[in-house]
Amino acid sequence: MSSDTPTADPSELSFPDYFRYRVSRDLGGLATWFREKWRSSLLFKLLAAGLAAATVLWFAMWFFLASDLPEAESLVEYQTPLPTVVRGADGEIVHSYARERRVQLQFADFPDRLVQAYISAEDKTFFSHGGVDVTGTANAVFDYATKYGSGERAVGGSTITQQLAKILLLGDEYSVTRKLKEMILASRIEGVLSKEEILELYLNEIPLGRRSFGVQAAARAYFDKDVGDLELHEVAFLAILPKAPERYGRSGQEEAAMNRRDFVLAQMEDNGFITEAERAAAAAQPLGLAQQRSQRSADAGYFLEEVRRQLIADFGETAEDGENSVYAGGLWVRTSLDVEMQKAARDSLRRGLMRYQGGRAWSGPIATIDMSEGNWAGQLASSFLSVRYEDWRVGVVTTRTGSSATVGFSDGVEAPLTNLPNALKAGDVITVSPSGNGFRVETPPAAEGGLVVQNAQTGRVLAMQGGFDDRLSDFNRATQAMRQPGSTIKPFVYATGLDNGMTPSTEIDNTRYCYYQGRQLGEKCIRGGRAGQFPMRYGLEQSQNIMTVQIGMQAGMENVVKTIKALDISDDADPYAATSLGSEETTVSRLVAAYGALANHGRLNSPTVIDYVQDRMGKVIWRADNRPCNGCNMAAYDGSSMPRFGIKGRQAMDARTAFQIMHMLEGVVTRGTATVLNDLGLPLFGKTGTTSGPKDVWFVGGTQRLVAGAYVGFDNPRNMGGYAYGGTIVAPIIKDLIKNSRDHWSDLPPVAPEGIRMVRVDRRTGKRVQAGWPSNDAKSDVIWEAFKPDTEPERSTRQDEIAAKRDEILALIKAGREGGNSARRTEAQPENFAEEQGGIY
Repeated sequence: MSSDTPTADPSELSFPDYFRYRVSRDLGGLATWFREKWRSSLLFKLLAAGLAAATVLWFAMWFFLASDLPEAESLVEYQTPLPTVVRGADGEIVHSYARERRVQLQFADFPDRLVQAYISAEDKTFFSHGGVDVTGTANAVFDYATKYGSGERAVGGSTITQQLAKILLLGDEYSVTRKLKEMILASRIEGVLSKEEILELYLNEIPLGRRSFGVQAAARAYFDKDVGDLELHEVAFLAILPKAPERYGRSGQEEAAMNRRDFVLAQMEDNGFITEAERAAAAAQPLGLAQQRSQRSADAGYFLEEVRRQLIADFGETAEDGENSVYAGGLWVRTSLDVEMQKAARDSLRRGLMRYQGGRAWSGPIATIDMSEGNWAGQLASSFLSVRYEDWRVGVVTTRTGSSATVGFSDGVEAPLTNLPNALKAGDVITVSPSGNGFRVETPPAAEGGLVVQNAQTGRVLAMQGGFDDRLSDFNRATQAMRQPGSTIKPFVYATGLDNGMTPSTEIDNTRYCYYQGRQLGEKCIRGGRAGQFPMRYGLEQSQNIMTVQIGMQAGMENVVKTIKALDISDDADPYAATSLGSEETTVSRLVAAYGALANHGRLNSPTVIDYVQDRMGKVIWRADNRPCNGCNMAAYDGSSMPRFGIKGRQAMDARTAFQIMHMLEGVVTRGTATVLNDLGLPLFGKTGTTSGPKDVWFVGGTQRLVAGAYVGFDNPRNMGGYAYGGTIVAPIIKDLIKNSRDHWSDLPPVAPEGIRMVRVDRRTGKRVQAGWPSNDAKSDVIWEAFKPDTEPERSTRQDEIAAKRDEILALIKAGREGGNSARRTEAQPENFAEEQGGIY
C-alpha cells in the first residue's frame, strides 16, 4: 500500500502514514486554493507579494541586527570588573587598587528603598514587562521623530533590562540600529536571567559619576556611606544619576539635582512605596553631598606599590591579562603590613633625613613647569606630585620679581610666597608651608634613604619606607636602590672565618695588611687603627678594617663570596679584598633578610610583603607560606599530638655560627659603634656601616624576632661630609623607630641553638677566666662568649691580663700624642673612631 494514495480507511492507518496522508491532503488543498486566487484576483496578488516582501525584509533586518549580537547567555557567567582590596596584617582594609570605583553586592544586600527608587525613576513596569516597555518605546519613537535633525538627543525610553544590555553588551552609540539591537538583547536577557539577577547586575554596573560604577561605590563617592546607611532623600538622589551621571553631582547644579530628586520621590509616592509624609520630609532635606571621601588608605605608598608590582607580575594588570587581574579580578590580598610599625618607620626615616638636612641650602625645585604654555594649574595637577608631611603642600612659583613671589596650587589658587632662595624662579615646582597670609618655601631633604622592618622567623616585612615621600619620588630605595653596604657586610666575613676554623677568641693582627701590586708597584701595606693582636670580637665591635681583611684572606675570599651568595646578599660578588669591606652592591631588603638569618639560627627567609591572595569568591589562589601541615585538616581529632607546620626558611649557614655572630654583634650595641642604641634596654644586636667618602651610611640589626635596617645617602652618590657615620646618622633612626613601636620589640634574651657553649672569657684577650663573673657594665673585663664544642679557649693567666692592660694603656698614650683627643674617642665615642677608616678601599 502506498502512503501517498491510501486505499484503506484513514482511521486504520498507522500514525506515520496517517500524518503523511493529512499533510499531503491539506497542503494540496491549500496549494490549489492559492493557485485559483492568484489567477483570479489582482488584489490577492498584491497582498501576497507585499507579505512576501515584508517577510523577506523582516528576516534580512533580523539577520543584519541580530546575527552579530553578543550572546545574552554570557551574562549568566558575567563577572563585574572589580578592584583589588588590600588588607593589613590585622585584617583591616588599608588600600585598594582601582581605576574606577566599584563594589559588587548581591541582590539581598540592596535596601528595598533603593530598589524602589530606581524602579520609580527608570522603569516602573520592570517586574511586568518582558524586557521592552511598549508604551515607553512608542513615546521614545515619537520624541525621536519630533527632534530629528535638531541635534537634540531624544529620551531613551529604555527599560532597566535595555540599559543593562547597553552597558554590558552594546556600548553607548546613539543610533536607531543600536536601539533595535538593545530591544532584541533585552528580550534575550529576560529569557536567561531572573528579574532579581537583572537588577543585581544593573545596580552593580550602572555608571553614576565621580568614577563610580554601581550604587555602593556611588554611595561612598557622594555621601561617604554604605548603601545600607543611606536615608530616603539620599537614595532618591542616587536614582537620578543614570540620566546624567556627570551632571547632578557638580557644583552649580544643585537646583537641577533637587528638582530631579523631588520628581523621583513623587514617583515613589505614586507607586505606593512611600507615604506623603515621608516624601515631604525627604524633599525638605538638602542634597548633603560629601565633598571628599574619608581616607581609607594607609600612608604606606612604598609598601603598597611593592605589593602592586608583585601582583601584576603574578596575575596581570587588566581583564585582558586574566580573570584574576589586579584592576578587574576583585582580588582580596592579605599583606604583612603593620600600620603602626609602618608609621613609626616612615616618621623615623623622615626625621633622620631632616636632621641630616639641617640648615643646608635649598636644593632646587622638585620639577619645573613651562609657564609659557599657560594653564599652569592643569600642568601641576597632571604631574600628580604631592606631599604628606606636616602641613606642607606642593605648588608652582607663578611669579618672581626681586624679593617677592607668588605660589599657585592645582586648584588655581595663588598666594604670596616668602623665604625665597636666590635661584627660585617662575615655573619651579616646590614644597611650601603656611606662613602668615601666605606660604614659605620649604626644603625637602636632598639625601634619601630606605628602611625595612622584617620578622626574622618568617620573612614577613612589617614596614617599608623607600624615601622621604612616595608622592615626590616613587623610586623605592628599600628594594630598588643598589648601594655599597660598607661595614655592614663584615659579620658575614667573620662568619666565614668561624666556619673555617676560627673562634671569637682567635687573635687577628690589626697592625697592617700588605698585598703585592705587581713588579712595577711592588708591595703595598695599609696600617690598621690600633696596632697589635686582638680577638675577633674586638674587630667586629670596633669595625676594624685590617682585621676584617685578614680574616677574609685567611678564610679564603672564595669562601666569603660563597657566604654572601648563600645569604642572597649579592649575586655576583668578586673574591677580592675590597668585597670583605662592602664594595659589592646590595639593597636594604636583601641585607635585612641576611641579618634575619643571623637571628634565625642561620635559616634564611626571603622577604615577603604578601601573605596570601584570594579570588573574588574567597578561594585562596596564592600563598607565601606553602609549608605542609600533615593532619591539620583531619575530619576528627584522633588524640595524637597537635599537628604543626615544619620549620620555615632555608638553612643558609651553620646555626651555631649564626648565633656566635649575633652574640658578638650585641657587643656593637653595648660598647662598639652603635652605643646610641644601648639605653633602649633591649637585647639588641647590629652593625653600623660607612662607605668610603662617606657616600652611604648604614645600620642593620634588631632582636632575635625583628630585624630592621636602613641606609642614608644621595641618589647620585656623593660625599656626605666627614662627620657622617652609620653610628651617628642611621643608628639614631633605628632607635627612633624602636622607641615609637616599643610594644613590637621583645625584651626576651636570645635562644641559643643546640651545640653552643657559653664560656666566661676576658674580652681583651679572648682567653677563658675562672675568677669573676660578667656584669651589666659595658666595660667589664669578663663577658660571656659563645663557642662551638671543643673550641673553647685556654684559661688566661695573670700575666696575660697584665699584658693586655699594659698594651691598652700604651695604645691610648700613643693615640693621645698623635691625634690629640683621638685617645678619648677610642672608648668614649667608639662609633666615630671605628668608622674613621672609611669603610672600603
